[in-house]
Amino acid sequence: MCGIVGLLVKNLALRDQLGALMLPMLVGMSERGPESAGLAVFGDAVDADRRKFSVYSGTNEPRWASFTQAALAQFGIDTSVNTRANHAVLDTTAAPASVKAWLATHYAGYHLLSVGRSIDLYKDTGTPTEVSMRYGFSGLQGSHLVGHTRMATETAVTPERAHPFTAGEDFCLVHNGSLSNACSVRRKLEPLGIKFETDNDTEAACRFLEWCMRDGDDLKTALEKGFDELDGFYTFLMGTKDELALVRDAFSCKPAIVAETDDYVAISSEFRSLAKLPGVKHANIFEPKPEHVYQWHT
Repeated sequence: MCGIVGLLVKNLALRDQLGALMLPMLVGMSERGPESAGLAVFGDAVDADRRKFSVYSGTNEPRWASFTQAALAQFGIDTSVNTRANHAVLDTTAAPASVKAWLATHYAGYHLLSVGRSIDLYKDTGTPTEVSMRYGFSGLQGSHLVGHTRMATETAVTPERAHPFTAGEDFCLVHNGSLSNACSVRRKLEPLGIKFETDNDTEAACRFLEWCMRDGDDLKTALEKGFDELDGFYTFLMGTKDELALVRDAFSCKPAIVAETDDYVAISSEFRSLAKLPGVKHANIFEPKPEHVYQWHT
């Protein structure tokens, strides 16, 4: 049992309140996922020649001052590093392959969580309240976000196994449920050169969907292929640079609820997580149908 939350603000005036609006939603899912929590937030895209890299220091003591100096020396003075506790967001014009190689060589104990022009990602062990306070979630700004609280059922409780999972650029997925064929999905993708970083079943779904899109599918088509290829019980919530997408399996035994107003679209595993949103009493509230792709764009 896990908790998922998603929030997309249609009203541009609410973008600076995105984190504050989300916080009661994430904390409201604490009983569904008390062991770890994570959040991917999407904001204004950096220039086309730049990328942002969300980096987690793992069990190592963060050395962000020296990390910043090393990054500036390696990639140039137009590089920046913004830090929150043991996470950092590296913003640079350097090619993604060179940044990944540099991290692997000089910071092998650190974890690269996400890459893209719009996404920043934070995840860690601890209760949703603890993780939110550690990284200042209430102050985050942007157009939309995807969050998760985890109760582990099939792999260890570690930061790298927390959600969201990412693949490619500006794409993430959170999951409530369990896949029964994650190993066969891995066996299909690994010969194609797709590398896995954890044994979590959610990573298999994330990399499968991103592989479909890399091969030319849009997100809706990839998700429709997932109905045939991904076996198990699941509610998936995905974020891209300009949208949220939600699907449930054919049996829809994992709960989900959507509340939509003129100002926002909010998604959660349970209604109580939405109860403190402004104007929610007048929202269009519904339970998503099985094997139906729901998409909302910024």
